[in-house]
Amino acid sequence: MDPILSRNGVFEEFEGDSSEVVVAEALEFFERRSKYDRPFFATIWYGSPHSPMVASEADRAPFKNLDESDQHHYGELVALDRSIGTLRKGLRNLGIEQNTLVWYCSDNGGLKVNPPSVGGLRGLKGTVYEGGLRVPGIIEWPAVVKRGVRTESPASVLDMFPTVADIAGLPEEAMLKPFDGISLRQSIQSGEFGVRGKPIPFRFVGKGALLDNQYKLVAVDVENRKYELYDLKKDPTESENVFKSLPKVAKRMQAEFEKWNHGVVQSDLGRDYREGELTDPNARRVFWTDMPEYQPYFKDWKSRPEYKSRLKDK
Repeated sequence: MDPILSRNGVFEEFEGDSSEVVVAEALEFFERRSKYDRPFFATIWYGSPHSPMVASEADRAPFKNLDESDQHHYGELVALDRSIGTLRKGLRNLGIEQNTLVWYCSDNGGLKVNPPSVGGLRGLKGTVYEGGLRVPGIIEWPAVVKRGVRTESPASVLDMFPTVADIAGLPEEAMLKPFDGISLRQSIQSGEFGVRGKPIPFRFVGKGALLDNQYKLVAVDVENRKYELYDLKKDPTESENVFKSLPKVAKRMQAEFEKWNHGVVQSDLGRDYREGELTDPNARRVFWTDMPEYQPYFKDWKSRPEYKSRLKDK
């Protein structure tokens, strides 16, 4: 039994998992905000599925024919699915489900598990091939989306803020520039997703990609300008590099990617700020294990599977 906050703020016991805790907190927030006649926004970041995978016996039970690690992986997905059901039921209980846009997606591609989790695509989490980047995206908005629509038109988490800002009617100055996404409001409302007018860029640990509808440029090595090109419409598994056979497309997309990448570098240096520089030019990243605010809790956290490997030397 895990403790969970009920919507009246009282701790109670429940038969469930930690995914339900974050949903309970979200629903408590929804209940407070729904009393006012104005839009509200919430992001729910799940800790599952994520290593180290630890699923309950009940959630693992349907996967007893798999290896133990795979049982835990798919068991965590069961818990995640159940918590999303709790979220949607909570919206109905509050009477706000009709005009609430629920937008679900993963933050990166799949892991090495059996059965495979990327549907035959190339690469896994940590790569810039489709298996590392392509994720499911699901939108529910009953007052607007009246029928089920499935589309292969590319979209991105970069589109989330422009879309929400557009729906909420935020002023143009709310969209601080530069931004890389587009608003999907009209497509969501009409159910028609056509050719995307703006490519989707990626960059990760010295690698990158640019997705422009059916074509995808892969930067195998950003610094040394090594590229590949794939026609995802004909070759969704990225098995045939057409960089040399489609020189015009390759040249155009390489130039677009390098222009965007230069902008990323400038942003990282603070050049997009009004001051033209970072507020603290000596800013450094600090990992949570080195932050004194967390140290009083290390003794208790060392017994938890998600923390003990990080805290073994603390």
